Amino acid sequence: MLVATAVALLLAVTGVAPRAILLVGSFWALYGLFTGVLGGVLEPVIDGTARMFGNVGLRRAGGGYSAVETMVSRGRYREAAEAYAARAREPRRRVEATLRRGALLAGPLGLPAQAVAELLELRTRQGPLAPADDLRVGLALVDLYDFKLTDPGRAMTELRRLIDRYPESRHARHMRNVLRELKTTRFGERPPESRVD
Repeated sequence: MLVATAVALLLAVTGVAPRAILLVGSFWALYGLFTGVLGGVLEPVIDGTARMFGNVGLRRAGGGYSAVETMVSRGRYREAAEAYAARAREPRRRVEATLRRGALLAGPLGLPAQAVAELLELRTRQGPLAPADDLRVGLALVDLYDFKLTDPGRAMTELRRLIDRYPESRHARHMRNVLRELKTTRFGERPPESRVD
């Protein structure tokens, strides 16, 4: 553009082509319009789109549990348990928040019986749970009964309920094996004709 401008000025001053300056002026006007559109409109749109797609999958819509997990990592277990209880009041978060609260109650707070009560209440409150959620809650109850409350009878009962209710689940084989081990541990060797499945 600079060379064309210099040539057009030379032609206009010498009188060979006085209209050349008009042509170069219109080219400069087009160049200004193009750079203005590019810098003022397209560049912010491109930057905004890049930021938007750069965050996809990295941020949870509506926030996650990182603030509560920070409380847990700092040893503020009671505050974290209350925060999970507050989140559990939201219908879409009730299962996840109650499971996390249950783990906190049964673990650092040393209240496994309360964790069991809250998980059982979750299962009966506001209608039945979705199958995947029911399995998660049931398996959490099995762990609590078996490891925290040392009540293998209730753990076996819960496992049997899950196996009967969800025989096609991807966890069914594992649940049968755990049930078999619990029965063997509690009652000794099984007779050859008895079957768990």
